[in-house]
Amino acid sequence: MKAVYFFIFSMWLLILAGGWIVVTVLGPLELTGFGEYNSLFSSIVKAVVALILVVLWIFLLSRLKNWIFRKELHG
Repeated sequence: MKAVYFFIFSMWLLILAGGWIVVTVLGPLELTGFGEYNSLFSSIVKAVVALILVVLWIFLLSRLKNWIFRKELHG
C-alpha cells in the first residue's frame, strides 16, 4: 500500500517540477533573429519543449508504475 502513496507523491512531484520548468524557463524564453516571425518561432520552441516534457513525464511514471507492480507481485 505504501508503494501506491509513493507513486502518487512522485506524480505530484513531477507535476510541480514540470510547472516550475514551464513557468520559470519556458515562459520568459524569447527567440530573436527571425524578424517578424520571432513570436512564431518562440511559440513553436515552447510547444515542442512542453510536449517533450509531457512525454518524458509519462515515460518516467510508466517506469515507476511497472517497478511498483513488479515489487508488489514478487514481494
